[in-house]
Amino acid sequence: MAQFIARRTLRLTLLAGGVALVTSSAVAGPPPQSVARQWNEVLLGAIRVDYARPTIHARNLYHVSVAMWDAWAVYDDVADGIFNTEKLPDGPGKREEALSFAAYRVLKARFVNSPGAAESLLAFDNLMDALGYNKDFEETFGNLPAAVGNRCAASVLAAGLADGSNEINEYVNQYYSPVNEPLLPDFPGNPDITDPNRWQPLALEWFKDQGGNVIVGGYPEFLSPEWGIVTPFSLKPADATIYQRDNFDYWVYHDPGPPPQIGGVGDDYYKWGFEQVSIWSSHLDATDGVMWDVSPASIGNAPLPDPSQYDSYYDRINGGDWGPGYTLNPVTGQPYTPQIVPRGDYARILAEFWADGPESETPPGHWFVLLNYVSDHPDTVKQLGGEGPVLDDLEWDVKTYLAMGGAMHDVAIACWGTKGWYDYLRPISAIRYMCDQGQSSEIGEPDYHPHGIRLIPGLIERITMASASAGERHEHLAAYIGQIAILAWRGHTYITDPDTDTAGVGWIRAAEWWPYQRPTFVTPPFAGYTSGHSTYSRAAAELMTLLTGSEYFPGGMGEFYCPQNEFLVFEDGPSMDVTLQWAKYGDASDQCSLSRIWGGIHPGADDLPGRQMGLIIGPEAFCEASRYYNGQFTCPADIDGDGVVGISDFLALIGLWGSGDCNADVNADDEVGIDDFLTVLGTWGVCP
Repeated sequence: MAQFIARRTLRLTLLAGGVALVTSSAVAGPPPQSVARQWNEVLLGAIRVDYARPTIHARNLYHVSVAMWDAWAVYDDVADGIFNTEKLPDGPGKREEALSFAAYRVLKARFVNSPGAAESLLAFDNLMDALGYNKDFEETFGNLPAAVGNRCAASVLAAGLADGSNEINEYVNQYYSPVNEPLLPDFPGNPDITDPNRWQPLALEWFKDQGGNVIVGGYPEFLSPEWGIVTPFSLKPADATIYQRDNFDYWVYHDPGPPPQIGGVGDDYYKWGFEQVSIWSSHLDATDGVMWDVSPASIGNAPLPDPSQYDSYYDRINGGDWGPGYTLNPVTGQPYTPQIVPRGDYARILAEFWADGPESETPPGHWFVLLNYVSDHPDTVKQLGGEGPVLDDLEWDVKTYLAMGGAMHDVAIACWGTKGWYDYLRPISAIRYMCDQGQSSEIGEPDYHPHGIRLIPGLIERITMASASAGERHEHLAAYIGQIAILAWRGHTYITDPDTDTAGVGWIRAAEWWPYQRPTFVTPPFAGYTSGHSTYSRAAAELMTLLTGSEYFPGGMGEFYCPQNEFLVFEDGPSMDVTLQWAKYGDASDQCSLSRIWGGIHPGADDLPGRQMGLIIGPEAFCEASRYYNGQFTCPADIDGDGVVGISDFLALIGLWGSGDCNADVNADDEVGIDDFLTVLGTWGVCP
C-alpha cells in the first residue's frame, strides 16, 4: 500500500497506561487499517495543507463519510443510505471498491482548488493506484462496484451544490458585512471600534492561517456567518430560531440567547469574562514557580455547570476549573501517577495543541484523529454502544465516521449560525477597547469610565508615578502614566528566534495586549460567540461515549506526548517533557475549552453555552446515525434492526416506554409512547 506523506503525519504508539499520539515525518509500510480508514487519513492530510476552514472541513468530513457509508450500505440488507439508497447483492471486495470510488470522487472535487492541491490530489491518486483500482473509470451506469461508488459520490456532490453552503461560489458570504472598522493589532489600542458588542475584523500586512497558508494584504472575511442555513444531518427545524438582518434569515439551532453586553444586559459578566482572559494570560510563563499535577489524579472529572454557576466554574485567578480529578483510575482501579509540571508549560501546550488540532486538521478533524486513536487501541472492543456483535474494522469505521461526520457538520451549522447572528467580538477587541476607556472600579477618578476595565491589584493596574518610578514594577512603562497595565504574556516583540526564545510574562501596556497566538494569526476570522472548540469538543465527547459504550478512554487514559523544547511553535518550549492526559472523553473536551481562554481567544461567556449546545448535538447525531444503521428510515418500527418488525421490537418498545430512546422513538417525537406502539402494531411482520 502506498502511503500518503504529509508535512507531518500522526501515528499511534503505546505508552504505559494508555495510547499516545506522536508525530513522525512519514508512516512506513502498509497500514493495517480498513480501506475507509485509509481514505479518512488522506482526507485529514488534505485538510492539513488546505486553508484552516473548520465549517467547510466539517462538511467535507461529513460528505466523505456519507459517500463511504452510502457505498457500504448498498451491499447491506438492513442499513439505509442517505443520498443513494439502492440495494445490490454483496460479494468479495465489492464494498471496499465502491467505497473507494465514492471517497475518491468527492475528495478530488472538494480539494481541486486547495492551496495544497498538488500534494493532496497526488495522494488521492496514489491511494487508488495502491488499492489496485482504475481511477480513470468514471462510468455511473451499471452494477459494477466502481460505478456504484461513482453514483454515490455524484449524489453527495449534487446534494452539496444545493445545501445552502454556496460551494459553487467558493463559499463566499452573500449578505453579512461587519459593523466595525478593522482593528490594527500592530498599533496600540482600539480607537476605531464603534460597537464594542459586535465582531471586529483585524487588518494585518499579511495573515497566515493555522494551516500555514499566507493571505497577503489584510485579513480573511468572516468565515461562514450564514452557515446556519446549510442542510444539516440531524438538526431539526423545530430546534431553530430564525432571525432576520439585512434581508437574510439567520437560522440559530439550539439558540443559547444573546451574549453579555457592555453597557447593557450582562455588563458585569462581559467585564468579568474578558478580564479573566487577561488574568489567564499571566499564567503563560514556565519560570514563575507555579507547579501543577496535570495527571487525572488532580485534573478532570468536572461536571458542567448550569448558567447560574458559570462564574464559579472557573478558578478565575489561578486557572482551570472545579474538576477534582480522580482518586483512582475508573477503569483499572489503580491510582494515576502524578505528573508535576510548570503551569506555564501546561497552559501554553493546551493553547497550541487544541488551537487547530495537533497537525492543523481543524477542530472537527482533530476529533476524527482522536476517534481513530481510540479505534486503534488494543483495549477497544468494536461494539457499537458497547453492546451487540463485534464489528469488523470496515463496518466499525464507516459507522463511526458517519456519526462523527454528522455531529461535526451539525456543530458547524449550529455554532456558526450562532456566530453569524450574535456577531460577538473577540478578547483582543474587548480588552483593548475597555482599557482605552479607562477603569470602572473607582468612580470619581479622572480615568473612570463605565465601560472601562476593572482594576485587580497585581494583575490589572493603573500606571502611576509611584508604580513607574525607578525599580518599581511599571518602571519600563513610565511614558504611559495614567494608562492601564496588565500582567500578561509579553508578546512577539520579545521573541527573535522561536527555537530558543520565550516571551515570558510581565507588565505590559494594556493597549498592546496580544493573545497567545502567532503574530500572523492573532485571532480566528469569525465571531467568538459561541466557541467552536467548545461546541465541537463537547459534541464529539458525548458521541464517543455513545459509540463506545463508555465515557472513558480505553484503559481510563488517553495521552499526547509533548517533548521538551520541541512542541511549541512560536516560542521555545515546553521547558520539560509534558504528556497531556485524559480519563474521560469529556475531560479532553473540557481541556480544549479551557485552552481557548489561556490562548486569549474566548471568555467563559463563549465557552460554556457552546458546551451546552454540544451536549445536545452529539447525542442527536448518534440517534440519527443509529436510524441509518438499523434501516429505520425504510422501516421505522424495526427497532432492533433485524429487518422485520416482530416480538423483539415490541419488547424493546415496552422496555423503553416513556423514555427518549432514539431507536424506540419510532415517530421521532422525543418520547417512546402510544404512537410508536401503534406504528409497531401496524407494520407487524413487514418492512414497508
